[in-house]
Amino acid sequence: MSGSKKMRVDLALIAGMVAPKTRVLDIGCSDGALIDHLFRNLGCDARGLEIDMATVTLAVAHGLPVMQGDADTDLASYPDAAFDYVVLSRTLQAVEKPREVLRQMLRIGTHAIVSFPNFGHWTLRLQLLFTGRMPMTKNWSRMWYETPNIHPCTIRDFFDLCAADGYIVEEWLAADEAGARAPWRRWPALANLFGEQGLFLLRKA
Repeated sequence: MSGSKKMRVDLALIAGMVAPKTRVLDIGCSDGALIDHLFRNLGCDARGLEIDMATVTLAVAHGLPVMQGDADTDLASYPDAAFDYVVLSRTLQAVEKPREVLRQMLRIGTHAIVSFPNFGHWTLRLQLLFTGRMPMTKNWSRMWYETPNIHPCTIRDFFDLCAADGYIVEEWLAADEAGARAPWRRWPALANLFGEQGLFLLRKA
């Protein structure tokens, strides 16, 4: 795979949370851009799980260790502590059982790294307020009856879930789609209002 391809903003930020020479599973890895980066630049034993078979075929054709699988059903087949990091990027809102997926991630991995679109962003709030319709953005532009986002959440929602299930948030940030990190780490309420996406590094208590 070409190393010149620019990664998505959240994938670049995720890569910055991964220690070199560690074992990584990327769930919903798409074309394997993160896997390729971690292998080439950090010497990680990185592999992927992707539900779309056509995408898996393309990734494998580029020499990437990607398997076809479903986060909702296939994580249970992995042994405990098989990985140092388990990554779920922009997929949490699309799985059927996000709470169980997180539990499995922190069973098979020491750390979980999760990124998701923040549906608490001020532009989405205004769209819903003034149009009375489900909001959409440039990157999340499908109609409500076509979107894969069946469990949308906000940054504040995710903090509450981590507290309820006893996960320790080791690091978190909000970012916009252009790549700027939102400067609100001490104020989650502001991050929830102005961050377009949330990114969390978790471990079990």
